[in-house]
Amino acid sequence: MSTYIKNSHTDSPKINTAQMIEVDRLMMDEYHIGLIQMMENAGRCLAILVKERFFDGDVEGKNIVILAGTGGNGGGALVAARRLHNWGAKVQVYTTAEEERFTPIPLHQYRILKRMGVSISLAEPLPERENIDAVLDGIIGYSLKGNPHGIAAAMIHWANSQKVPIVALDTPSGLDLTTGEFYEPIIKASATLTLALPKKGLFACETKKVVGELYVGDISVPQELYQEKGLGLKPTNIFRYSDIIRLY
Repeated sequence: MSTYIKNSHTDSPKINTAQMIEVDRLMMDEYHIGLIQMMENAGRCLAILVKERFFDGDVEGKNIVILAGTGGNGGGALVAARRLHNWGAKVQVYTTAEEERFTPIPLHQYRILKRMGVSISLAEPLPERENIDAVLDGIIGYSLKGNPHGIAAAMIHWANSQKVPIVALDTPSGLDLTTGEFYEPIIKASATLTLALPKKGLFACETKKVVGELYVGDISVPQELYQEKGLGLKPTNIFRYSDIIRLY
């Protein structure tokens, strides 16, 4: 196991989607930790996990496809794309919508990649590609409501047809993080990096089939935040030895 990644049999509390929304709100409104900071931490952890777990610490020359939606989940995947590119990977980014459809902070990440000259384009259609080494799933995060459709659904089908590792950010696209319900289609990940705290839906019956190996990444949520009114959580300090913890 990489020095960047630790195993843990943590008894940290598991949270649902509503609680994660409240964590994000408190981060921004009460602790003044902006979405761009959280996104950077998420993308950094995702890139490190991909590099260390699937490429023995070296992505030089590896062909990595990033699938990104227009919201926060997609923005984190775009941060990972930047870092993997900087480490020498051959990165190709496909998005669910054109640039003007992105929300402001993910749009900031999109424009950084454009300025760097990283290949980034609308995934309609997804081209036939050979020699892919890994796929990153940043299509749909915890905001999922119902079955993925349109370009997002096409991305999921395409990713599942590739015979390479798929690494999902926060959740496999198509999984309800509160109930563990499978929507259709759903990403079948080799590994999933969830963020901040484990989500209840990732531990539901049968979810290992789509989650793969489960990791949790540190996005620097203050311990005090979890004790705020409305949350009342008492998490253990699971990140004291590493930014990335393997849960199963």
